[in-house]
Amino acid sequence: MANDPKLGVSGTMSMEPPSPKDIKLDDALLQELKSRNEFEAPEETQRRHSVLDRLESVLKRLVAMVGKQQGLPPGILNEAGGKIFTFGSFELGVYGPKSDMDTLMAAPKHVSREDFFQYMPDLLRKEFKPEEIAELTPVPGISVPIIKLELCGVSVDLIFCRLHLQSVPKSQELSNLDLLRGLDDTDLKCVNGTRVTRRILELVPQTKVFRMALRAVKLWAKQRALYGNIVGYPGGVAYAMMVARICQLYPRAAAPLVIWKFFYLMRKWNWPSPVLLQNHEEGSINLREWDPSIYPGDKRHLMPIITPAFPRANACHTIGPSTKKVLLQEMERAEGIVRSIYESGRPWRDLFQRHSFFTDAYRHYICVITAGRTKEAQQAWSGLVESKVKWLIVGIEHSDAKSVELVQPYNKGFNRVHECKGDADIDKTLDGNLDCQVKEIKTVTTEQAGDVQFQAAAQTDTDGQEVPAPNGEAEVPPQTDGPQTIWTTTFYLGIGLTKGANSLDISSPIRDFTQQCKEWQNYDENLHSIRVKHMRNYDLPADVFAEGETRPTRTKKKSAPKTTDPTAMDAANKKRSFNNSGLDTLDDPAKRRASANGTATPNGVPPR
Repeated sequence: MANDPKLGVSGTMSMEPPSPKDIKLDDALLQELKSRNEFEAPEETQRRHSVLDRLESVLKRLVAMVGKQQGLPPGILNEAGGKIFTFGSFELGVYGPKSDMDTLMAAPKHVSREDFFQYMPDLLRKEFKPEEIAELTPVPGISVPIIKLELCGVSVDLIFCRLHLQSVPKSQELSNLDLLRGLDDTDLKCVNGTRVTRRILELVPQTKVFRMALRAVKLWAKQRALYGNIVGYPGGVAYAMMVARICQLYPRAAAPLVIWKFFYLMRKWNWPSPVLLQNHEEGSINLREWDPSIYPGDKRHLMPIITPAFPRANACHTIGPSTKKVLLQEMERAEGIVRSIYESGRPWRDLFQRHSFFTDAYRHYICVITAGRTKEAQQAWSGLVESKVKWLIVGIEHSDAKSVELVQPYNKGFNRVHECKGDADIDKTLDGNLDCQVKEIKTVTTEQAGDVQFQAAAQTDTDGQEVPAPNGEAEVPPQTDGPQTIWTTTFYLGIGLTKGANSLDISSPIRDFTQQCKEWQNYDENLHSIRVKHMRNYDLPADVFAEGETRPTRTKKKSAPKTTDPTAMDAANKKRSFNNSGLDTLDDPAKRRASANGTATPNGVPPR
């Protein structure tokens, strides 16, 4: 190992090989991951490769067809090719039975993105039998245009890029920086996923150890609701880079020690010093890169995790003060558990315990309730709102910093369907009431729903970006007669208040947030709704809890004796000053007051 090339930007912290205890714990970790169905059966992986082979043959037909239309000579067409690349969890080797397969189609220069979206859907329908296609949804009008597929039971996120090459042979790779010349922003985003993923794998000393450790860290993050860059947590690539850095520092370690050092070092890291896997790769192409010495916005990033491929970027630019604090607290908890696993034989399952976000983490929650009069209207609208929740958090953090300790977003929304008999039912449903919820339709999270319109809107980088309806079809008009169906998605934020806080006014950031959402160019007040409410923990709906979890209950307060003491009366008045928080309260419907759509009216948020 001493003769191996240097990996990373510094020397190693230890070159010790695994101890017998490391090996024993590694076996135990493997069994725990298997018991949680984290690994896919070999025959299922083979099915993925079969789908990829068929997709590449479809791509080559597209390349040939478009070339013929343009009158290219047979010599060029015969060599034009076209190649499939994968990225994300599949390329990293940490996918599970239900993981999407992120797939890039790279075509030569005579094939445009317009050609891809015009012809690829029909070519796919010719290649795959109807019973093999469970989903085929093109979404061209977003920052990373995509076709969402389910082929032969395999979920595929298919993107496209046009390389400035006359041919794309089977041997073509994407590591050469010259390939980036002349690419537009969309092609750069599409091609960089594969470039970053493959570079990460090149920079880790032991791929097998890296993959085992990353599987464990990702499972921990998902179980603790700390996964997803849209609302301010690291995503899969960011966690991969952090684990890769630990592997570089401990190049001979087994996965259990890498996991322990991951939690210890990442919580002790000298943030905002960036996590880097390699020294800066100089490029002769003039592209914007992450550089805090030039860009003030980059300098404000709290936990920079920098991608290793040019142009480098921060994969964690959405992390704010609250989500950083939550992450570090959770890492401290996890480090203590892994320490106990090493020192006292604690089981690995304790590391992967489900979060307590709804059960006992907070007494008070903010509910962001989005609604649509049609399913199609709600899908993109709720995704757009989720993408802006981080700005609501920033607004709250800055509006009353002395009272707010943190605002923790839950990393998924909850989709519900309601049937309303009249205007009164509609208004209370838009207000968050669940009396009209259709009991036969199970509440699902936005992750479980996997809706491509929601995901596309949530991932949009530009405010107000238009997200077309699936397949370019017109939206189904809302019902006008009989019972009205309303689709809602609710996002929950836990509010932690500082000890002794006796006032809170967040009406201004809520007003700004709802206004920002309504500035979306597709917003239609006849189709869309957004309201923001306060909810106590004992009023949380049953469907946010997992089976077997204990729901919070309201504690009975002892009646305080009447007093004429001015000091005691003044303290009571200060406590009631939480009525200036700027939020309606979601509790007993009989006590709830109606409010205008998207308007916050005063009602109390007492301290945590």
